[in-house]
Amino acid sequence: MNRFRVGIIGTGFIGMGKHLEGLARNRDLAEVIAFCDVVPERAEAARARFGDEGSYVTTDWKQLVADDRLDVVYVCTPNVNHAEMTCAALEAGKHVMCEKPMAITGAEARRMVETAKRAGKKLTVGYQYRLRDDAQFLRQLVDDGRLGDIYMTKAHAVRRRGVPTWGVFTDKAKQGGGPLIDIGTHALDLALWYMGNYDVDSVTGSVFHKLGDKPEGNIGGPWDPATFDVEDSAFGYITLKNGAAIFLESAWALNVREPKEACVTLMGTEGGADIEQRGLEFEVTLNHILAGRMALTSQTSSRYFGGDAAAEGGFVGMGTLETRQWLEAIRDDSNPLVLPEQACRVTEILEAVYNSAASGQTIRF
Repeated sequence: MNRFRVGIIGTGFIGMGKHLEGLARNRDLAEVIAFCDVVPERAEAARARFGDEGSYVTTDWKQLVADDRLDVVYVCTPNVNHAEMTCAALEAGKHVMCEKPMAITGAEARRMVETAKRAGKKLTVGYQYRLRDDAQFLRQLVDDGRLGDIYMTKAHAVRRRGVPTWGVFTDKAKQGGGPLIDIGTHALDLALWYMGNYDVDSVTGSVFHKLGDKPEGNIGGPWDPATFDVEDSAFGYITLKNGAAIFLESAWALNVREPKEACVTLMGTEGGADIEQRGLEFEVTLNHILAGRMALTSQTSSRYFGGDAAAEGGFVGMGTLETRQWLEAIRDDSNPLVLPEQACRVTEILEAVYNSAASGQTIRF
């Protein structure tokens, strides 16, 4: 089989650290021949490290999208660009991997889904946490019916002081929001995926701008309050049409004792389960009834950062697994792990949280 020819738009941290590393570990399926970034030196550095023979660099994403040699395009840019670039690539006959979140608005996300269907091309979104070792273990418990009917879920994406001080994360015009759209999107994706229910009835949200002028103690160093124009925390209550509910919490800066990022708490009719963050590790605990008594069963995952690059639980390892299942879905004409319709619903809910907070009203779907 010939390898898929790939072009990547955006060679910053996520493009280099997850996607290009993942593609490099799946060279039997793909070769990267086009690197695009608004900073040419950054694209050149990516090409030097990951480029195949005959690969090239450009600062013009439209040139890359128009390249007839490409089969697949990766969109790893600020959120504001996702919809335009993804739709253009799909219309140009490419399959697209778009980084999370899918888009800034529900309308943009729906346009991406519709464009993929019209073009007959595959589209997926980078929710790699589904491939973390603990997340897969919990998925198996859910699929085996160990939790029964899951009717209440908490989606956790909370940092004590973890504001990203690089890139454009605190720039609302480029990102569309702060922690809700950045890390809350991962937790919400996991919650919906485990529940297997995307049929939303209503969303009520609260958004706070309380700690943006208090940069002391931040893990990544102080940020500039003058350029911090996004929320520092946001919360949502999502009711599904069958009566089930999700509580979503997201924060880059919140006065809590313990952080929880990309974690969930599931409550079902047969049992409950938690993914808890333990330093740099994640632990699944199943709480259930065993021989007529309350019991706990736990499994600790591999580390998210560090360790063996090929380990399923590591950041690079998740990128490797994400890349392989995505490229195999194209090759086999099967569904990727993350369906665009699922990612679209995540974006619609995030937008509803923002809109509910701004209007003071519950948003009905």
